[in-house]
Amino acid sequence: MISSLNGILSFISSDSITLDVHGVGFEVFVDKKMLSEHQVGDSLRLLIQLIIRQDSLTLYGFSTADERLLFNQLMGVDGIGPRLALAILSNLSLDNIRTAVLAEKPEYFIRVPGVGKKTAQKIVIHLQGKFPDTGDYKALVPSSTDDEVIESLVTLGFSLVEAQTAVQSIPKDFSEDVEERLRYALQFFS
Repeated sequence: MISSLNGILSFISSDSITLDVHGVGFEVFVDKKMLSEHQVGDSLRLLIQLIIRQDSLTLYGFSTADERLLFNQLMGVDGIGPRLALAILSNLSLDNIRTAVLAEKPEYFIRVPGVGKKTAQKIVIHLQGKFPDTGDYKALVPSSTDDEVIESLVTLGFSLVEAQTAVQSIPKDFSEDVEERLRYALQFFS
């Protein structure tokens, strides 16, 4: 079983990297964040999840143990395979996933390409009880105004994670007007 790999990043594709470990290149599928943060020649240490199928052995890489654990938990949901689990981790941060589950908000997951309403509900149900409920998630649940701002930012081409980060940067006492909040969120990117 392969649990981790240390090596030099030798190639980047649209959804995977090739990690050179002492002359052997391993293709490892990773999330979009990792693809954008690293360049060829970088030294990397990845935690690995090996998926064995009848016709393939596929490696999925993660920077933290929490990401790998959540990846495995997502694959336990009926209808979610490794590619969709990785897409969820690419589009939502661990905090966003935790908030969506604790606040029982499946609509967070619907924003991920490939996740429908029923699958989103299954995710929330399956992950119930897997996160400690400290009560702090309530402050992170966006209002319906913030949901509109996030939707607008995604429509403008920003990723869901970028949009949520921009909305979280808006001061709590700021105007509740959608247009003003959108203008403030756009300033986050400049």
